[in-house]
Amino acid sequence: MNNARKPSSEPDRAQALAQYRQRAALYDLELTAFEPIRRRAILRLALQRGDTVLDVGCGTGLSLALLRQEIGAQGRIVALDQSPEMMAKARERVAQAHWSNVTLLCSPIELAHIPGRADAALFHFTHDILRQPDAIANVVRHLKPQADVVASGIKWTWMFPANLFVWSAAWHSATTLEGLTQPWSRLAESIGPMDVESLWLDTVYIASGTLRQKTGR
Repeated sequence: MNNARKPSSEPDRAQALAQYRQRAALYDLELTAFEPIRRRAILRLALQRGDTVLDVGCGTGLSLALLRQEIGAQGRIVALDQSPEMMAKARERVAQAHWSNVTLLCSPIELAHIPGRADAALFHFTHDILRQPDAIANVVRHLKPQADVVASGIKWTWMFPANLFVWSAAWHSATTLEGLTQPWSRLAESIGPMDVESLWLDTVYIASGTLRQKTGR
């Protein structure tokens, strides 16, 4: 069977669903090397006990335990992902840990019915989502004023050899390479300026910002 594919100019939902259907079984193992980035990104959210946080593109739920450590049992996590196979792994994780304060929503992000409004949102290695204005808009609509937002992932760098790593990682995790120079740019358009930290020879970023308040109609 020929599994060759070409990255598209915009995110491809059908392709993403097929991609993560194949990856779900080994996903946690594949992401092991990136766990320090996850931890660093979650700390940048500066979560407080009792906060509500959105885990956008939650995958198998690898961020849930870390988020719950920050918000406590009195806080709330709403985790979203469109892949049924990835979400099944997340549901197993939540059930085994008996986390009653975690809500899991299996839906494309732009169509998700997100309950209430959150104090913070995490986009961890979610390039396709970050390039979809409708998905970003739906998340932002469900954030409180001054909510903290953090996005992390891979990006193009100025060093060609390092870009081979970026290309390989993107090939396995995204359906488009569009915007890979500044993956957070559309998110920044919605929430306001973001501080960007570059890591791993500029191949990985953590972008953080605070949802700006509208000053008029």
